[in-house]
Amino acid sequence: MGDGDDPARLDQAGVGRIFREESGRSVATLIRVFGDIDLAEDAVQEAFAVALYKWPDDGLPPNPGGWITMTARNHAIDRLRRESRGRELLGEVALLSPGGQEPDVSEETGAVPDYRLRLIFTCCHPALSIEAQVALTLRLLGGLSTREVARSFLVAEPTMARRLVRAKHKIKAARIPYRVPSEHELPDRLRSVLAVVYLVYTAGLAGPAEPGLCAEAIRLARVLAAVLPDEPEVAGLLALLLLTESRRPSRTRPDGSLVLLADQDRTRWDQALIQEGQAILRRCLRRNQPGPYQLQAAIHAVHADAATVEETDWSQIVVLYDQLFAVAPTSVVALNRAVAVGEVQGPAAALALVAELNLDTYYPFHATRADLLRRLGRHGEAAAAYQRAAALAPTDAERDFLRLGGRASRRADR
Repeated sequence: MGDGDDPARLDQAGVGRIFREESGRSVATLIRVFGDIDLAEDAVQEAFAVALYKWPDDGLPPNPGGWITMTARNHAIDRLRRESRGRELLGEVALLSPGGQEPDVSEETGAVPDYRLRLIFTCCHPALSIEAQVALTLRLLGGLSTREVARSFLVAEPTMARRLVRAKHKIKAARIPYRVPSEHELPDRLRSVLAVVYLVYTAGLAGPAEPGLCAEAIRLARVLAAVLPDEPEVAGLLALLLLTESRRPSRTRPDGSLVLLADQDRTRWDQALIQEGQAILRRCLRRNQPGPYQLQAAIHAVHADAATVEETDWSQIVVLYDQLFAVAPTSVVALNRAVAVGEVQGPAAALALVAELNLDTYYPFHATRADLLRRLGRHGEAAAAYQRAAALAPTDAERDFLRLGGRASRRADR
Protein backbone atom coordinates (compact mmCIF):
# COMPACT_ATOMS: atom_id res chain seq x y z
CA MET A 1 0.00 0.00 0.00
CA GLY A 2 1.48 3.36 -1.05
CA ASP A 3 1.61 6.55 0.98
CA GLY A 4 -1.49 7.82 -0.79
CA ASP A 5 -3.40 4.78 0.44
CA ASP A 6 -2.39 5.14 4.12
CA PRO A 7 -5.56 4.28 6.08
CA ALA A 8 -4.82 7.12 8.49
CA ARG A 9 -5.12 9.56 5.61
CA LEU A 10 -8.27 8.04 4.16
CA ASP A 11 -10.88 10.13 5.96
CA GLN A 12 -14.56 10.37 5.04
CA ALA A 13 -13.86 13.05 2.43
CA GLY A 14 -11.28 10.77 0.81
CA VAL A 15 -13.69 7.85 0.78
CA GLY A 16 -16.35 10.08 -0.75
CA ARG A 17 -14.02 11.30 -3.49
CA ILE A 18 -12.92 7.79 -4.46
CA PHE A 19 -16.45 6.46 -4.25
CA ARG A 20 -17.75 9.23 -6.46
CA GLU A 21 -15.13 8.51 -9.10
CA GLU A 22 -15.92 4.80 -9.11
CA SER A 23 -19.64 4.58 -8.38
CA GLY A 24 -20.78 5.33 -11.94
CA ARG A 25 -19.30 2.00 -13.04
CA SER A 26 -21.22 0.15 -10.33
CA VAL A 27 -24.54 1.86 -11.01
CA ALA A 28 -24.18 1.21 -14.73
CA THR A 29 -23.28 -2.44 -14.21
CA LEU A 30 -26.08 -3.15 -11.72
CA ILE A 31 -28.70 -1.49 -13.89
CA ARG A 32 -27.52 -3.59 -16.81
CA VAL A 33 -27.67 -6.76 -14.70
CA PHE A 34 -30.90 -6.18 -12.74
CA GLY A 35 -32.74 -3.67 -14.95
CA ASP A 36 -33.88 -1.60 -11.97
CA ILE A 37 -32.65 1.95 -11.35
CA ASP A 38 -33.78 2.24 -7.74
CA LEU A 39 -32.35 -1.15 -6.82
CA ALA A 40 -28.98 -0.24 -8.37
CA GLU A 41 -28.84 3.17 -6.70
CA ASP A 42 -29.85 1.85 -3.29
CA ALA A 43 -27.35 -1.01 -3.45
CA VAL A 44 -24.50 1.31 -4.42
CA GLN A 45 -25.42 3.68 -1.60
CA GLU A 46 -25.36 0.75 0.84
CA ALA A 47 -21.90 -0.14 -0.47
CA PHE A 48 -20.88 3.47 0.17
CA ALA A 49 -22.05 3.19 3.78
CA VAL A 50 -19.94 0.04 4.21
CA ALA A 51 -16.94 1.79 2.61
CA LEU A 52 -17.26 4.71 5.03
CA TYR A 53 -17.10 2.23 7.89
CA LYS A 54 -14.36 -0.09 6.60
CA TRP A 55 -11.97 1.84 4.39
CA PRO A 56 -10.62 4.36 6.95
CA ASP A 57 -9.58 1.44 9.20
CA ASP A 58 -8.77 -1.28 6.67
CA GLY A 59 -7.32 0.94 3.96
CA LEU A 60 -8.24 1.29 0.31
CA PRO A 61 -8.87 -2.06 -1.42
CA PRO A 62 -6.61 -2.90 -4.38
CA ASN A 63 -9.50 -2.42 -6.82
CA PRO A 64 -11.93 0.13 -5.31
CA GLY A 65 -14.29 0.02 -8.29
CA GLY A 66 -14.50 -3.76 -8.22
CA TRP A 67 -15.03 -3.73 -4.44
CA ILE A 68 -17.93 -1.27 -4.77
CA THR A 69 -19.53 -3.27 -7.57
CA MET A 70 -19.30 -6.61 -5.80
CA THR A 71 -20.47 -5.20 -2.45
CA ALA A 72 -23.40 -3.48 -4.13
CA ARG A 73 -24.22 -6.64 -6.11
CA ASN A 74 -24.35 -8.68 -2.91
CA HIS A 75 -26.59 -6.11 -1.22
CA ALA A 76 -28.90 -6.13 -4.26
CA ILE A 77 -29.12 -9.94 -4.23
CA ASP A 78 -29.79 -9.99 -0.46
CA ARG A 79 -32.58 -7.46 -0.89
CA LEU A 80 -34.15 -9.41 -3.75
CA ARG A 81 -34.03 -12.64 -1.74
CA ARG A 82 -36.04 -10.96 1.04
CA GLU A 83 -38.83 -9.92 -1.32
CA SER A 84 -41.23 -12.27 -3.11
CA ARG A 85 -41.18 -10.22 -6.32
CA GLY A 86 -37.43 -9.85 -5.84
CA ARG A 87 -36.97 -13.60 -5.73
CA GLU A 88 -38.87 -13.88 -9.02
CA LEU A 89 -36.68 -11.19 -10.58
CA LEU A 90 -33.55 -12.86 -9.27
CA GLY A 91 -34.68 -16.12 -10.82
CA GLU A 92 -35.31 -14.40 -14.15
CA VAL A 93 -31.86 -12.81 -14.06
CA ALA A 94 -30.23 -16.11 -13.13
CA LEU A 95 -31.87 -17.81 -16.12
CA LEU A 96 -30.07 -15.31 -18.35
CA SER A 97 -26.72 -15.95 -16.64
CA PRO A 98 -24.27 -18.66 -17.77
CA GLY A 99 -25.28 -21.96 -16.18
CA GLY A 100 -28.23 -20.31 -14.42
CA GLN A 101 -25.90 -18.90 -11.76
CA GLU A 102 -26.42 -15.70 -9.82
CA PRO A 103 -25.75 -12.58 -11.92
CA ASP A 104 -22.14 -11.65 -12.54
CA VAL A 105 -20.84 -8.17 -13.32
CA SER A 106 -18.66 -8.89 -16.33
CA GLU A 107 -18.66 -6.45 -19.22
CA GLU A 108 -20.60 -6.90 -22.43
CA THR A 109 -19.64 -5.70 -25.88
CA GLY A 110 -21.67 -3.75 -28.39
CA ALA A 111 -21.78 -0.72 -30.65
CA VAL A 112 -20.70 1.49 -27.73
CA PRO A 113 -17.63 -0.14 -26.13
CA ASP A 114 -17.84 1.53 -22.72
CA TYR A 115 -20.26 0.65 -19.93
CA ARG A 116 -20.92 4.19 -18.70
CA LEU A 117 -21.26 5.61 -22.18
CA ARG A 118 -23.53 2.73 -23.16
CA LEU A 119 -25.81 3.48 -20.23
CA ILE A 120 -25.81 7.20 -21.05
CA PHE A 121 -27.17 6.30 -24.48
CA THR A 122 -29.68 3.95 -22.86
CA CYS A 123 -30.96 6.59 -20.43
CA CYS A 124 -31.20 9.15 -23.23
CA HIS A 125 -34.30 7.41 -24.57
CA PRO A 126 -36.60 9.48 -26.83
CA ALA A 127 -39.57 8.69 -24.57
CA LEU A 128 -38.09 11.06 -21.98
CA SER A 129 -37.76 14.81 -22.35
CA ILE A 130 -34.29 16.18 -23.06
CA GLU A 131 -34.15 17.68 -19.57
CA ALA A 132 -35.11 14.39 -17.94
CA GLN A 133 -32.59 12.44 -20.01
CA VAL A 134 -29.73 14.75 -19.07
CA ALA A 135 -30.73 15.04 -15.41
CA LEU A 136 -31.17 11.30 -14.95
CA THR A 137 -27.86 10.35 -16.51
CA LEU A 138 -26.02 13.05 -14.57
CA ARG A 139 -27.50 11.65 -11.38
CA LEU A 140 -26.81 8.01 -12.21
CA LEU A 141 -23.47 8.17 -13.97
CA GLY A 142 -21.89 11.51 -13.17
CA GLY A 143 -22.07 10.86 -9.45
CA LEU A 144 -23.76 14.23 -8.95
CA SER A 145 -26.12 14.84 -6.06
CA THR A 146 -29.65 16.06 -6.74
CA ARG A 147 -28.53 19.52 -5.58
CA GLU A 148 -25.66 19.56 -8.08
CA VAL A 149 -27.91 18.41 -10.91
CA ALA A 150 -30.41 21.14 -9.98
CA ARG A 151 -27.63 23.72 -10.06
CA SER A 152 -26.66 22.62 -13.57
CA PHE A 153 -30.24 23.25 -14.72
CA LEU A 154 -30.66 26.49 -12.74
CA VAL A 155 -33.67 25.11 -10.84
CA ALA A 156 -34.47 24.51 -7.17
CA GLU A 157 -33.42 21.18 -5.63
CA PRO A 158 -37.02 20.03 -4.83
CA THR A 159 -38.01 20.72 -8.44
CA MET A 160 -35.16 18.57 -9.72
CA ALA A 161 -35.95 15.80 -7.22
CA ARG A 162 -39.50 15.61 -8.58
CA ARG A 163 -38.20 15.49 -12.18
CA LEU A 164 -35.89 12.61 -11.36
CA VAL A 165 -38.66 10.64 -9.68
CA ARG A 166 -40.98 11.20 -12.66
CA ALA A 167 -38.27 10.09 -15.10
CA LYS A 168 -37.66 6.86 -13.18
CA HIS A 169 -41.38 6.15 -12.95
CA LYS A 170 -41.81 6.74 -16.68
CA ILE A 171 -38.98 4.33 -17.48
CA LYS A 172 -40.57 1.69 -15.27
CA ALA A 173 -44.14 2.23 -16.47
CA ALA A 174 -43.19 2.35 -20.16
CA ARG A 175 -40.91 -0.68 -19.74
CA ILE A 176 -38.12 1.18 -21.49
CA PRO A 177 -35.47 -1.50 -22.06
CA TYR A 178 -31.95 -1.19 -20.71
CA ARG A 179 -30.16 -2.17 -23.85
CA VAL A 180 -27.48 -0.78 -26.08
CA PRO A 181 -29.16 1.04 -28.97
CA SER A 182 -28.28 -0.22 -32.42
CA GLU A 183 -25.85 1.84 -34.45
CA HIS A 184 -28.54 3.51 -36.56
CA GLU A 185 -30.27 4.74 -33.37
CA LEU A 186 -27.18 6.36 -31.86
CA PRO A 187 -27.25 9.71 -33.71
CA ASP A 188 -30.86 10.37 -32.62
CA ARG A 189 -29.76 10.33 -28.98
CA LEU A 190 -26.58 12.29 -29.53
CA ARG A 191 -27.78 15.70 -28.37
CA SER A 192 -28.57 14.48 -24.87
CA VAL A 193 -25.42 12.38 -24.64
CA LEU A 194 -23.22 15.36 -25.54
CA ALA A 195 -25.03 17.49 -22.96
CA VAL A 196 -24.43 14.88 -20.27
CA VAL A 197 -20.70 14.60 -20.97
CA TYR A 198 -20.35 18.39 -21.04
CA LEU A 199 -22.23 18.87 -17.77
CA VAL A 200 -20.18 16.17 -16.06
CA TYR A 201 -17.07 18.14 -17.02
CA THR A 202 -18.46 21.48 -15.83
CA ALA A 203 -19.49 19.89 -12.53
CA GLY A 204 -15.88 18.80 -12.01
CA LEU A 205 -14.64 22.22 -13.02
CA ALA A 206 -16.94 23.92 -10.53
CA GLY A 207 -15.86 21.58 -7.72
CA PRO A 208 -12.05 21.61 -7.35
CA ALA A 209 -12.32 18.66 -4.97
CA GLU A 210 -13.73 16.53 -7.80
CA PRO A 211 -11.11 16.62 -10.59
CA GLY A 212 -11.98 13.04 -11.43
CA LEU A 213 -15.20 14.24 -13.07
CA CYS A 214 -13.21 16.33 -15.56
CA ALA A 215 -10.98 13.40 -16.46
CA GLU A 216 -13.99 11.08 -16.78
CA ALA A 217 -15.81 13.51 -19.09
CA ILE A 218 -12.75 13.82 -21.34
CA ARG A 219 -12.38 10.03 -21.41
CA LEU A 220 -16.02 9.60 -22.37
CA ALA A 221 -15.68 12.28 -25.08
CA ARG A 222 -12.69 10.43 -26.54
CA VAL A 223 -14.65 7.16 -26.61
CA LEU A 224 -17.60 8.92 -28.18
CA ALA A 225 -15.37 10.47 -30.86
CA ALA A 226 -14.01 7.03 -31.70
CA VAL A 227 -17.55 5.57 -31.91
CA LEU A 228 -18.95 8.41 -34.05
CA PRO A 229 -16.00 9.83 -36.04
CA ASP A 230 -18.25 11.44 -38.64
CA GLU A 231 -20.19 13.62 -36.17
CA PRO A 232 -18.60 17.11 -36.10
CA GLU A 233 -20.30 18.10 -32.84
CA VAL A 234 -18.73 15.10 -31.10
CA ALA A 235 -15.31 16.32 -32.22
CA GLY A 236 -16.32 19.85 -31.23
CA LEU A 237 -17.15 18.71 -27.70
CA LEU A 238 -13.84 16.91 -27.33
CA ALA A 239 -11.97 19.99 -28.57
CA LEU A 240 -13.90 22.19 -26.15
CA LEU A 241 -13.11 19.98 -23.18
CA LEU A 242 -9.42 19.76 -24.08
CA LEU A 243 -9.08 23.53 -24.53
CA THR A 244 -10.91 24.20 -21.28
CA GLU A 245 -8.84 21.60 -19.44
CA SER A 246 -5.63 23.23 -20.69
CA ARG A 247 -6.34 26.23 -18.45
CA ARG A 248 -7.65 24.42 -15.38
CA PRO A 249 -4.37 24.44 -13.36
CA SER A 250 -4.16 28.22 -13.69
CA ARG A 251 -7.74 28.86 -12.50
CA THR A 252 -6.84 28.71 -8.81
CA ARG A 253 -3.97 29.76 -6.54
CA PRO A 254 -2.29 27.38 -4.08
CA ASP A 255 -4.66 28.60 -1.36
CA GLY A 256 -7.67 27.66 -3.50
CA SER A 257 -8.68 31.21 -4.40
CA LEU A 258 -9.91 31.91 -7.92
CA VAL A 259 -7.90 33.55 -10.68
CA LEU A 260 -9.80 35.29 -13.47
CA LEU A 261 -8.86 34.61 -17.09
CA ALA A 262 -7.25 38.04 -17.45
CA ASP A 263 -4.98 37.37 -14.46
CA GLN A 264 -4.01 33.78 -15.22
CA ASP A 265 -0.37 32.78 -15.75
CA ARG A 266 -0.54 31.69 -19.37
CA THR A 267 2.78 29.90 -19.13
CA ARG A 268 0.91 27.32 -17.02
CA TRP A 269 -1.56 26.57 -19.79
CA ASP A 270 -1.05 23.05 -21.13
CA GLN A 271 0.22 23.55 -24.67
CA ALA A 272 -0.13 19.88 -25.59
CA LEU A 273 -3.86 19.98 -24.80
CA ILE A 274 -4.22 23.29 -26.65
CA GLN A 275 -2.53 21.92 -29.77
CA GLU A 276 -4.61 18.74 -29.68
CA GLY A 277 -7.84 20.65 -29.16
CA GLN A 278 -7.09 23.14 -31.93
CA ALA A 279 -6.15 20.38 -34.37
CA ILE A 280 -9.42 18.55 -33.69
CA LEU A 281 -11.33 21.82 -34.06
CA ARG A 282 -9.73 22.64 -37.41
CA ARG A 283 -10.68 19.22 -38.77
CA CYS A 284 -14.32 19.40 -37.72
CA LEU A 285 -14.79 23.04 -38.81
CA ARG A 286 -13.66 22.11 -42.32
CA ARG A 287 -16.93 20.17 -42.61
CA ASN A 288 -18.75 23.53 -42.47
CA GLN A 289 -21.46 22.21 -40.15
CA PRO A 290 -20.96 24.52 -37.15
CA GLY A 291 -22.79 23.62 -33.96
CA PRO A 292 -22.77 24.89 -30.36
CA TYR A 293 -19.82 22.81 -29.15
CA GLN A 294 -17.67 23.61 -32.16
CA LEU A 295 -18.36 27.33 -31.76
CA GLN A 296 -17.63 27.27 -28.03
CA ALA A 297 -14.39 25.45 -28.80
CA ALA A 298 -13.54 28.11 -31.37
CA ILE A 299 -14.02 30.82 -28.73
CA HIS A 300 -11.66 28.99 -26.39
CA ALA A 301 -9.19 28.59 -29.26
CA VAL A 302 -9.10 32.36 -29.77
CA HIS A 303 -8.24 32.82 -26.09
CA ALA A 304 -5.55 30.14 -26.38
CA ASP A 305 -3.99 31.95 -29.35
CA ALA A 306 -3.34 35.10 -27.29
CA ALA A 307 0.00 35.16 -25.49
CA THR A 308 -1.32 37.95 -23.25
CA VAL A 309 -4.79 39.15 -22.37
CA GLU A 310 -4.12 42.38 -24.30
CA GLU A 311 -3.59 40.36 -27.49
CA THR A 312 -7.01 38.68 -27.28
CA ASP A 313 -9.03 39.17 -30.46
CA TRP A 314 -12.26 40.19 -28.77
CA SER A 315 -13.86 41.28 -32.05
CA GLN A 316 -13.49 37.73 -33.36
CA ILE A 317 -14.94 36.39 -30.12
CA VAL A 318 -18.01 38.64 -30.53
CA VAL A 319 -18.49 37.29 -34.07
CA LEU A 320 -18.29 33.73 -32.78
CA TYR A 321 -20.80 34.51 -30.03
CA ASP A 322 -23.13 35.97 -32.67
CA GLN A 323 -22.93 32.64 -34.52
CA LEU A 324 -23.36 30.68 -31.28
CA PHE A 325 -26.45 32.67 -30.31
CA ALA A 326 -27.92 31.98 -33.76
CA VAL A 327 -27.77 28.21 -33.15
CA ALA A 328 -28.23 28.26 -29.35
CA PRO A 329 -30.23 31.37 -28.40
CA THR A 330 -30.04 31.03 -24.62
CA SER A 331 -29.74 33.71 -21.96
CA VAL A 332 -26.43 32.26 -20.77
CA VAL A 333 -24.95 32.61 -24.27
CA ALA A 334 -26.30 36.17 -24.41
CA LEU A 335 -24.62 36.94 -21.08
CA ASN A 336 -21.27 35.63 -22.27
CA ARG A 337 -21.64 37.57 -25.50
CA ALA A 338 -22.28 40.74 -23.48
CA VAL A 339 -18.97 40.23 -21.68
CA ALA A 340 -17.17 40.08 -25.03
CA VAL A 341 -19.04 43.15 -26.25
CA GLY A 342 -17.87 44.95 -23.13
CA GLU A 343 -14.26 44.31 -24.12
CA VAL A 344 -14.86 45.82 -27.57
CA GLN A 345 -17.38 48.61 -26.94
CA GLY A 346 -16.95 49.27 -23.23
CA PRO A 347 -18.80 48.37 -20.02
CA ALA A 348 -21.80 50.65 -20.66
CA ALA A 349 -22.70 48.80 -23.87
CA ALA A 350 -22.31 45.46 -22.09
CA LEU A 351 -24.42 46.54 -19.10
CA ALA A 352 -27.26 47.56 -21.43
CA LEU A 353 -27.27 44.05 -22.89
CA VAL A 354 -27.09 42.41 -19.46
CA ALA A 355 -30.05 44.46 -18.24
CA GLU A 356 -32.26 42.72 -20.83
CA LEU A 357 -31.61 39.25 -19.41
CA ASN A 358 -33.72 37.36 -16.87
CA LEU A 359 -31.14 35.33 -14.94
CA ASP A 360 -31.79 36.33 -11.35
CA THR A 361 -30.92 32.90 -9.90
CA TYR A 362 -27.71 32.54 -11.96
CA TYR A 363 -24.78 33.81 -9.96
CA PRO A 364 -22.52 34.66 -12.99
CA PHE A 365 -25.23 37.09 -14.09
CA HIS A 366 -24.86 39.10 -10.89
CA ALA A 367 -21.06 38.73 -10.92
CA THR A 368 -20.98 40.12 -14.46
CA ARG A 369 -23.23 43.04 -13.49
CA ALA A 370 -21.03 43.72 -10.49
CA ASP A 371 -17.87 43.88 -12.58
CA LEU A 372 -19.44 46.12 -15.20
CA LEU A 373 -20.85 48.47 -12.53
CA ARG A 374 -17.45 48.60 -10.85
CA ARG A 375 -15.78 49.52 -14.15
CA LEU A 376 -18.33 52.31 -14.58
CA GLY A 377 -17.58 53.68 -11.12
CA ARG A 378 -21.02 52.79 -9.74
CA HIS A 379 -19.51 51.21 -6.67
CA GLY A 380 -22.58 51.11 -4.43
CA GLU A 381 -24.59 49.18 -7.01
CA ALA A 382 -21.57 46.99 -7.69
CA ALA A 383 -21.28 46.06 -4.01
CA ALA A 384 -24.93 44.99 -3.92
CA ALA A 385 -24.49 42.91 -7.08
CA TYR A 386 -21.38 41.25 -5.65
CA GLN A 387 -23.34 40.43 -2.48
CA ARG A 388 -26.16 38.85 -4.49
CA ALA A 389 -23.69 36.84 -6.58
CA ALA A 390 -21.88 35.59 -3.47
CA ALA A 391 -25.15 34.44 -1.93
CA LEU A 392 -25.84 32.28 -4.99
CA ALA A 393 -22.30 31.02 -5.67
CA PRO A 394 -21.90 27.23 -5.26
CA THR A 395 -18.37 27.01 -3.83
CA ASP A 396 -16.41 28.64 -1.02
CA ALA A 397 -13.73 29.84 -3.45
CA GLU A 398 -16.28 31.63 -5.61
CA ARG A 399 -18.06 33.11 -2.60
CA ASP A 400 -14.80 34.38 -1.14
CA PHE A 401 -13.79 35.93 -4.46
CA LEU A 402 -17.12 37.73 -4.85
CA ARG A 403 -17.18 38.95 -1.27
CA LEU A 404 -13.70 40.38 -1.77
CA GLY A 405 -14.98 42.29 -4.81
CA GLY A 406 -17.94 43.54 -2.81
CA ARG A 407 -15.72 44.81 0.01
CA ALA A 408 -13.48 46.61 -2.48
CA SER A 409 -16.52 48.27 -4.07
CA ARG A 410 -17.87 49.38 -0.70
CA ARG A 411 -14.51 50.92 0.18
CA ALA A 412 -14.42 52.73 -3.16
CA ASP A 413 -17.94 54.08 -2.55
CA ARG A 414 -16.97 55.84 0.66
